[in-house]
Formats: sequence, C-alpha cells, structure tokens
Amino acid sequence: MSAALVAVLLSVLSAVAYAAAAVAQERLAARSPGAGVLRLLARGAWWWAVALNAGAALLHVVALAYGPLTVVQPLGALTLVAAVPLGARAAGRRVGGAEWRGTALTLAGLAVLLAAASGPAPQRVLSLPEALLVAGATAALVGGLAWPGARPGLRHAAASGVASGIASALTQTVAVAATDRSGTLPSAEAVVVALLVAAFATGGLLLSQTAYRDGLGAPLAVVTLANPVAAAVIGLALLGQGLRGGAAGVLLALAGGALASWGVVLLTRTAPGGPDGPDGPGRSQSPGSLDGPDDGTHPVAAVLALRTAPAAPEPALVPRQAEPGRLTPL
Repeated sequence: MSAALVAVLLSVLSAVAYAAAAVAQERLAARSPGAGVLRLLARGAWWWAVALNAGAALLHVVALAYGPLTVVQPLGALTLVAAVPLGARAAGRRVGGAEWRGTALTLAGLAVLLAAASGPAPQRVLSLPEALLVAGATAALVGGLAWPGARPGLRHAAASGVASGIASALTQTVAVAATDRSGTLPSAEAVVVALLVAAFATGGLLLSQTAYRDGLGAPLAVVTLANPVAAAVIGLALLGQGLRGGAAGVLLALAGGALASWGVVLLTRTAPGGPDGPDGPGRSQSPGSLDGPDDGTHPVAAVLALRTAPAAPEPALVPRQAEPGRLTPL
C-alpha cells in the first residue's frame, strides 16, 4: 500500500472520528443543559467523546507523517460530510436535499484535488530557523486578523483557520522527524517546534470560539477553508510538496478546491427548515423539534459547535383555590 493511500485512509478515519465525537458531545450537552464540569466527568458518554477526539487527533498526526499537507489538510472537510448522516441519525430526521448537494460537491472537489495533489510520503522538514520564521509571520497575520474592528466573526474565523493550518504544518515536521526519515531536525529543535504547535493549536481553538459568537454558518466555512489553504502554502513554498501535471495540475487543483469550497459553504449555511430542508418547502420547525435548530444555521454547524437549544420552561406551580365550604385536597 502506497504512503499516499495510507494518508488518505487515516485522514478519512480521523474525520469520521471527529464528527462522531462532535455529535456525541452535542447530544450530551442537549440532554444535560447547564451541567458543570464535575457532572460531565461522571458521564461515560463524555469520556467516549474525549476518546474519539484524542483518537482522531492521533490519526491526523500519523496521516501527516505519510502524506503531503496538500492531501491531508483538505480532507479535514470530510468532518462536515461525515457529520451529515451521523447528526441526522442522532436527531431522528432525514438528510435534506441541500445537505446531499453539499456532500456531493465536497466529495467531488476533494477527489479532483487529490488527483492533482497526490504525492510520495513527506521527506523534508522545516529547519528551526524556517519554523521560527513561519511562526513569526503567522503570529503577525493572526494578530492583524484578530485586531478589533469590523466583522470580527469572519476575521477571527480566518485567524483560527490559519493558526490551525500552521499548527498542522509544524506537526508534520515533528512527525516526520520522529520517524527518522530525515535526520535533519535534532531532538532539541523538535521540542521547540512542538511547543510552537501547542501554541498555535491552542490559539486556533480560542479564536474559533470567539468567531462563533455571532453565528456559525459563514465563520465555520471560513475556518474549514482557511486551514488547508494555510497548510498548503507551507507545503508548496517550503517543503517541496508540489502538484502533479504542471500547469494543468494547478488548474485541476484550483477547480477541485472551488468545488469543495462550494460544498463546504452549502454544508455550513443551509437551514434545515428552508426550501431544501427535510421539512419541505415553506415549512418551519417548532422550537422543540428534533429536526435541528431553527435559528437559520445548518444542523451540521450546530453539531460541530456544540450548540444546544434551551430547555422548555416548566409550567409554574399555582396553588389551587379552595371553594367555599370545601377543603383543598393535598
């Protein structure tokens, strides 16, 4: 089995595990609104979601050791694709027409992109000066995007995607160096790069949380798309992970990226109760419906961001008035 195929299989498994973890966490949060950390720690379902997230992260790291960034990172969009049937099954609803179109476009785009980007296992790693240069430039870019101003949601989403993508690019350097295929990065320098990975991964997570404050659709799409773009820039510019077929390969990759981007936008912005949703044309959902949130965001976006609907208020307890001459029963 070729290294590229191993990377693709591991990336697919990682995406499915991430989606399953997100669905499990969303269902747990919906069943236990307002539950504290200590109560969650006592739940087996919470630990199952943590295990899925950890396994998905490990699979992603191993995939980076076998495949170029231009292959592994775009496949992260499969998390949205996998969340469609998993989220629909958990919510007891059917997959809508817009979800099927978004899934088909994303899969078609990724297939075209893989045809142009497939390559051998990565051999080259970033030197420590290169890693520090990348980290400095990324920090400056992320800082500029996170600076207070207009449209903070989209800018923070872009900053989150860039930070996470660079974290994956640096992770590949550590993973490849750990397999002793390059021998060009001493262990002490690898520790420094690993610290940079932790910093950018944490920063990307925090920025994603602030990006979703005013809505999920557009910010989630920006995060999903900015991540592979940032990682691919490092792979193409510094690691020699080129595209096959010359100019034709570049055009093919751009076409595949455009198709996949269109699919991602559909998967993150379509409302379940809209014209193409499972409820059919012109039908709306009740607040307590299991078909998903009725706030205009896609159910996949709600699942991945762990959004929960508030519980219905309990009816007030009103004491019964005693009739004249009669006792009120207890």
